Amino acid sequence: MTDQRDSKVWVEGHVVDGHKARISVFDHGLLYGDGLFEGIRIHGGGIFRLPDHLRRFAAGAKALGLTLPGGLEKVESIVLETARAYQKEEGYIRLLATRGCGELGVDPTTCESPQLICIAKSVSLYPVEKLESGIELITSSFRRPSLDALDPAIKSLNYLNNVLAKREARLRGADEALLLNSAGMVAEASVANLFVVHAGHLSTPNVTDGALPGITRWSIATLATELGIPFGERSLGRQDLFSADEVFLTGTGAGIVPVASFDGAEIGLPGRGPVTRRLSEGFSRFMGQNLTPF
Repeated sequence: MTDQRDSKVWVEGHVVDGHKARISVFDHGLLYGDGLFEGIRIHGGGIFRLPDHLRRFAAGAKALGLTLPGGLEKVESIVLETARAYQKEEGYIRLLATRGCGELGVDPTTCESPQLICIAKSVSLYPVEKLESGIELITSSFRRPSLDALDPAIKSLNYLNNVLAKREARLRGADEALLLNSAGMVAEASVANLFVVHAGHLSTPNVTDGALPGITRWSIATLATELGIPFGERSLGRQDLFSADEVFLTGTGAGIVPVASFDGAEIGLPGRGPVTRRLSEGFSRFMGQNLTPF
């Protein structure tokens, strides 16, 4: 059973211990996945790129037609209050907005009051011993929905596609799943963006191919430019992973995670190759320069 005693949750106007947090069974976020979230990193006693996360959260709420109670200033104050209550210098924040309670049925107009929830907790997405040596990645049989069906730029609570891809990876003995779009091009992993390195050149899939425009993804692109590492966004296929010198994943909870093998084939330089290592070392500094204190 997951231990929730080390977590803090802002819900219904105040912060409580995680195991005491409750929401109504009639909340449309639970019933229909009607809502959105942000994953945010606590690092070094600050919150990494909080203004960027809040901007994306507000844009997602607008796209869903959700009015954030108290506006974005209130949301920010909730995040900071939760982080202070958590009292740890490292951790993970999950910020959520749901449509709120309503009648049974998908009609969102029956929901009168959107609900804000903020969770602060530790998170470990991959085995610790593989964060240096690299994880095993497989191609999922599930495809990323097209942008006109469910835009991945909106971090909605509809994550069943990702859940099933991750489950498939675990059932096949792998750590992570690669999602392709309907055209067979690389979108991202189930919970992370993907980067490949060929002859020192860094590439990541286009957002138009189904990649989430992740905050950490954006940070790595910025950092690569600062370090003089050639970088570009382009469409990638499975062959681009087989032929890569280095492959790694990025995400708020995961940070930078090297890939050791793909569909059973060893990556050219498994683990943290030279480009991955330079970016990993630079990323620690980069995070320290982009923190909001709490």
